[in-house]
Amino acid sequence: MPWDFWLIFVVLGVVLPLRGRIRLQKLLSTPHTTKRDRMTLYISTIAFQWLAVALAAWRARARGLSLEELGLLVHGRERVAVAAIVGAATLGGLQWLNLRRMSRTPGKARDFLQALAERILPHARIELLLFLALSVTAGLCEEFLYRGFAMAALTRAPLPVWGIVLVSSVLFALAHLYQGRGGLVSTLVIGTVFGTARIAYDGLAAVSLWHITIDAVAGVAGPRYLLKTGTLPAKEISTGS
Repeated sequence: MPWDFWLIFVVLGVVLPLRGRIRLQKLLSTPHTTKRDRMTLYISTIAFQWLAVALAAWRARARGLSLEELGLLVHGRERVAVAAIVGAATLGGLQWLNLRRMSRTPGKARDFLQALAERILPHARIELLLFLALSVTAGLCEEFLYRGFAMAALTRAPLPVWGIVLVSSVLFALAHLYQGRGGLVSTLVIGTVFGTARIAYDGLAAVSLWHITIDAVAGVAGPRYLLKTGTLPAKEISTGS
């Protein structure tokens, strides 16, 4: 595998997890976040992810990875459309139920989830709109990085199919290490499902919509179940501005 691909893998497997961990520690060290803090977090994350995609796409094209290898072509549009819609509805419903379940988790686990939610989930409708933009960005960018670029590069390594899915899923899970042990495990499972589906449907279209839906549901249902103040009001909940 070329040196620049190795460098990108180091960023995905080491730099991004460390960056997420540091940002989380900084967030948790503050008593609360303001609307400006959260919106800045969303905007900076959107910009960072698109920059990462631009760099990975640049090197992928420079090394001759085709759109087909990167999963950017759609094969069997009707079949993919049905899978995308049915999968999004199913995973979105499961995400909603899971958030409701987590709100009833006792002890320290619930305290951590509430502390995390208070600092990163939207508290007002204007924040929710930006969070939904972040959800779309994450669904497109992360799927390209982990199920598009990473799986294409690993195919040229070469690795067996199960190894490609496993490595890309581990990298994906490490990027969500800030969510704690439970988040790490659940993200590893999701990554494995997404990696398998990316191969089954020969592209990123379906899994990208699934990813967007899961994140969007977190932004809509998360405040309802995890914020102490409950559902989103018309105006800012917190005293910050």
